[in-house]
Amino acid sequence: MDKILEAMMLSHHPSSVKHILVRRVLEAAKQPLDSEQCWAMFELSTKLVLLGDTNFKKDVGKEVLEAFAQNHTAEFESFFNVRFIVKLLQDGYGTLSIRSGGILEYIQLGLKYIQDNSSVDDVFHVLQIELLRIVCEKPGSKLCASISKLLAEYPLCIPSGKFQVVFCQQLVKSIGQFQCGSEEEDEIVEFLDQVNKVSGLLQRIWRTQTAAIIPSLRELFTVISSTDGSDGPSNALATVVQYVPLELMDGVIRNLTNDDCITDIELMTALTNMVDWLSWPLAKNIDKWIIGLLKGLAAVKKFSILIEVTLSKIEQVFSRLYYPIVRAGALDVLKYMLLSFQHSPEAFHVLVPHIPKLVVSLSKEESNSGTSCLQQLSELGHCMIFRFSGFPDLYEPVIEALKDLPVPNEEKIKHLLNQNAWTSQKNVLAPLYPRLTTKSDTGRIGLANLGNTCYMNSVIQALFMASDFRHAVMLLKESDSQSLMMKLQWLFAFLEHSQRPAISPSSFLKASSPPWFNPGAQQDCSEYLKYLLDRLHEEEKTGKRISHRLKHSCIETRKEDRDPGKTLIERMFGGKMVTRIHCRCCRNVSFREEAFTDLSLAFPPPNKVLQRSGSSCDTNISVEITGSDNFVSQIKPQHKTTKSPIKQKQTKSKEPSVRVIPFEIIGSHGKAKKEEPSSSRVMRDNNPYPFSSMPKNNFAMASGEKACDTACSRSVSDLINYFLSPEMLSGDNRYYCDKCTSLQEAEKVVELTGGPHYLILTLLRFSFDVITMRRKKILDNVSVPLVLKLPIRITTEKDEQKIHAEKQGRQLRNWKPFIEDTTYLSITYDLCCVVVHSGISSESGHYYCYARECADANSGISPRIILDDESRADDQWYLYNDTRVSFSSFESVSNVTNYFPKDTAYVLFYRQRVTRHTCVDGEHVSAGVRLYGEAALSKELMETISKDNIQYLQEEEKEARKRTDRIPPVTTPVWWRRFDDDENGPSGSCGPTAGGGSDFASFGRLTF
Repeated sequence: MDKILEAMMLSHHPSSVKHILVRRVLEAAKQPLDSEQCWAMFELSTKLVLLGDTNFKKDVGKEVLEAFAQNHTAEFESFFNVRFIVKLLQDGYGTLSIRSGGILEYIQLGLKYIQDNSSVDDVFHVLQIELLRIVCEKPGSKLCASISKLLAEYPLCIPSGKFQVVFCQQLVKSIGQFQCGSEEEDEIVEFLDQVNKVSGLLQRIWRTQTAAIIPSLRELFTVISSTDGSDGPSNALATVVQYVPLELMDGVIRNLTNDDCITDIELMTALTNMVDWLSWPLAKNIDKWIIGLLKGLAAVKKFSILIEVTLSKIEQVFSRLYYPIVRAGALDVLKYMLLSFQHSPEAFHVLVPHIPKLVVSLSKEESNSGTSCLQQLSELGHCMIFRFSGFPDLYEPVIEALKDLPVPNEEKIKHLLNQNAWTSQKNVLAPLYPRLTTKSDTGRIGLANLGNTCYMNSVIQALFMASDFRHAVMLLKESDSQSLMMKLQWLFAFLEHSQRPAISPSSFLKASSPPWFNPGAQQDCSEYLKYLLDRLHEEEKTGKRISHRLKHSCIETRKEDRDPGKTLIERMFGGKMVTRIHCRCCRNVSFREEAFTDLSLAFPPPNKVLQRSGSSCDTNISVEITGSDNFVSQIKPQHKTTKSPIKQKQTKSKEPSVRVIPFEIIGSHGKAKKEEPSSSRVMRDNNPYPFSSMPKNNFAMASGEKACDTACSRSVSDLINYFLSPEMLSGDNRYYCDKCTSLQEAEKVVELTGGPHYLILTLLRFSFDVITMRRKKILDNVSVPLVLKLPIRITTEKDEQKIHAEKQGRQLRNWKPFIEDTTYLSITYDLCCVVVHSGISSESGHYYCYARECADANSGISPRIILDDESRADDQWYLYNDTRVSFSSFESVSNVTNYFPKDTAYVLFYRQRVTRHTCVDGEHVSAGVRLYGEAALSKELMETISKDNIQYLQEEEKEARKRTDRIPPVTTPVWWRRFDDDENGPSGSCGPTAGGGSDFASFGRLTF
């Protein structure tokens, strides 16, 4: 019978004929047969099952084997014995390899017909041993799936006792080697099914033997933490973790993170591989284990691991949001990574360019998963922008992409940030893991934040971008009497010539910080700027006084040496103003002339607004106006015979009009427009006296181009005009008149008599709230003009005599002579820097600055005189934000507060435009101090810079090699090394000892 069946299977007869013969053979199996015939049929059916080259042959073999084994159990038990099974598993069958899953499927088929026999226990015991041996050989996914299928039906074949733990551990190792090796959808689905069968076997074992879970997890950690240089373990291990009870997670992670035998590199490698598991479809609880391990590492302050893994993997996690099947877990991990990474914006900034594209993709998806992800992504984005405010150039596309999505309130944002922070004390995050980056595409160099030192960084970058001042500093010769100026020269030189993306100004911070500033605390950048300029001025003044005494016999000196009292700070930033006070009782006028380096501009109260009317008022005062094009306008006295009823009413009231001197207004495209003369008055509510209580008086007004013409927005010109407007001194603020020898009502007028080369304007945004007893910030949006025209009073010889008389203590008898034939020069200033404060309080927040190279076009040595009103708005702007430097534009400067209400212009730098009549005293500052071209530095300074550049390149190469070898550096170099320290000296830190050395050993060079 076996010969007939075998011949039929090899013949070319039609399938229908073969089916008829097979049915007859199956019917014959029910008849009594001798042992020899049964063995022959068992061997033939085994051959067809294991070696059949078609599914028909395999199916026929299974049917025949089942029929004869069921009807001839004794003979089959004798045939399907222990020796036969061991031979199959150890030697294979014919051409069939021992690693073929077909052998296990055949054994599984045969076990069905001997499980009730007495010999089955021996077979089960042999299978326990053999299956453990096979698993120890790390079989592939297909063979492991066959083992799992066999053990699922016959659990008695699972190794028992201590071998069961070994079996589970070896099975985990095998899963770690699984690879699909195909991109065909059918094969991928088959591979996923095989992996699920194998992990399902572990789940069944763990349910009955919970003692095997921990050893299995220990083996799992060994696999994923291996650093042997292989391609890494299979992501199929994700299916193992999903079956571990979550109640064990805290204990497992606590043991891992506190085990001294586990190195940081092993923990980092394990966490990195676990993050890769997020790409495994349908795996459960993977995100919980990843987040749990992140929290565990934060609890033991292993921040270097957290930072490195977050920065290296966050883009990969973000990319998983495109795939709905793995989106939920990836989003949870992404949220924790970002919300916990609060010491630096680097992780968030890695994702910022990708967010708009993802938002568009999710919006097109139109699914519940996509909608939910969009809402959470919007919440996450607003949280991070709130936490790391001060990067408008980066965030504008994100804000635009999220504009139609819900915005969380501030309370929820703070709750999320506080809940997920690695630590509540941000200065504890000292041991950071630095990442070498290339120099900014702008070619500019940033400054490291040494612990809330953004106030200093923004000021230094603003001074550096004041090109005339920078060149003058770079040209200075070394002087012991100007130690701070020399440190500034070194700092400028490194900002100009260093190859590092950023440098650490710790030495300059130590030398220039006011003694009342607390290290590590946020400070007022305006206060620091004033102190710095004053220190530099006093240092140079003292040095010049000494030098003048030593060189009094020198016949030929340079121009700047002719006046030993005039310092570089005075030439660059020094201006003059005259304050005159007119007593309303005796008509006496007192004068006080004073120098200034910046103008502090207060905000007019909401109910005290400078308004302009459409008509002029009577005046008998002659005012001469000299414009930027050297034209002279003479305002002659007017005598009108009739007045309208409205004007008569205004004249009778205590709100007299004030003449406005017409100046040119620069338009958005650099075209000059003439502003018609108009009447203007300043009114104070609830005050019987207006600002100008003199019916026949004038005050000059500034003008400029507004960056944004919003109805609620003030402009810098408005604040200057408020500063220059007459002020009535009355009530508790009355003036003590020396002539009257009593307190009298008076009018105070401030006029600028000397325009500085660089005009520094400070917007007084911080005030003290007597109700809350705290300093608060005025968040009003102030439009910043690109071009500002400032009225400068030309001091005549007669004025000098009057001021000199006032200084000598003599009284002036009347007011009128001082204001006759008054001449004003309209000085044009170009905006060159805006320091922005981001925050709601002076004690907190962040400073950054926009700046551009604002210098007159030149050719060779001589500057080109610009006589037109070209605004040069298309000049390249830069955004300096600590170590980050990026390209920007004047449009970004103008709109920063519109996009980010907490980000407001605070300190402004304007540069005087060179014209034929640029200075009151006729001195061209830029021509006197600026050398058009690179400043020649001292040999020592150039050698120091060159040496540091070489060292930086060596550090970069060394770090790149370490990253290639996947070996974490023990002492990590940093690209913002202190340039002015000794070669082996420690660098500044941004940790608890901000601004000085650090106690964190190799991490002392790091910064936030």
